Amino acid sequence: MAVFSFFCAIATGNMGNLSTAIINGGSGAISLGIKLLGIVCMWNGFVSVAQKSGLTQRLCRLLAPLLKVLFPKLKDKEAKEYIAMNMTANLLGLDNAATPLGLKAMHRLQSLNPTDSASDDMIRFVVINTASLHLVPTTIAMLRSEYGSTAPTEILFPALLTSACSIAVGICMTAILRRLTNDKGK
Repeated sequence: MAVFSFFCAIATGNMGNLSTAIINGGSGAISLGIKLLGIVCMWNGFVSVAQKSGLTQRLCRLLAPLLKVLFPKLKDKEAKEYIAMNMTANLLGLDNAATPLGLKAMHRLQSLNPTDSASDDMIRFVVINTASLHLVPTTIAMLRSEYGSTAPTEILFPALLTSACSIAVGICMTAILRRLTNDKGK
């Protein structure tokens, strides 16, 4: 895209505009990165405090019925805590804070996995994490506000609807594909 933009700028005589866009885009990206880094640091600190205070264990107990349905074979307490915290961060729309928790959950799930292939729990977790159901799209609302939206939270219902649909489809597809691969192996 950058190469295409460069040749289009030469062809149309807009090299000055391209240079300005590159400089403004770079400084905007750095500014946005610093703001998002602040959010990630804050929530990672919160997660650390939550783990030490026992909040993650309480949260895991609160989400236990859902985790039991989504991960029926998973018995590991630590993996469930990471998954519960990841799901909570996603529910609050804190995608960037959910990422380190998701990595920890995957690392723990892999340590429980006797093979190099992804386990059913790992696949299901990736689908749930990627779809990331948002009750409150915090990061998106912050970005919309930062870029001048007069109603940064108006995306609340569409975001909730689309993420709920994507999670439902993803979970159904993992079940269908698991059943198809098990049937082929017989």
